Amino acid sequence: MKNLFSYLSILFLGIALTSCMSKPVTVKPTQPTNDITGKTWKLTEINGKPIALVNQKSNPYFKLNMSDMRYEGNGGCNGVGGTFEIQPEVMRIKFNQGMSTMMACEDLATEQLFTKALLTADNYSVNGNTLTLNKARMAPLAKFVLQN
Repeated sequence: MKNLFSYLSILFLGIALTSCMSKPVTVKPTQPTNDITGKTWKLTEINGKPIALVNQKSNPYFKLNMSDMRYEGNGGCNGVGGTFEIQPEVMRIKFNQGMSTMMACEDLATEQLFTKALLTADNYSVNGNTLTLNKARMAPLAKFVLQN
């Protein structure tokens, strides 16, 4: 009888302890903030200065397509594109020389700086809806905002 009482005491003590324990909280992983793929990024600043568009057809932009590891965009007048390599876990990126249309445009200065920034960049940073392309630890080459 004493053994039965001991076993029942241990059983009730175990039930009491486990009922007081909190249930684990399941946290869903969030989208990494450094995921810049599949989004359209509109140029706002080049070499530390706001861009000045002079009679250009559109604002320079680019988009990274992970399915075929290609980038596409527009420098303001001419289309640009090529392949890219990305390591999002360390925020490294490399744009490879690709193609560009060759339309005659009144002002190619911003377009040339845009293309140069893409091909020079080796890393990036993201702060909210702002993307910055960088070369090593130097000043940012170009800043972009997420286009809706």
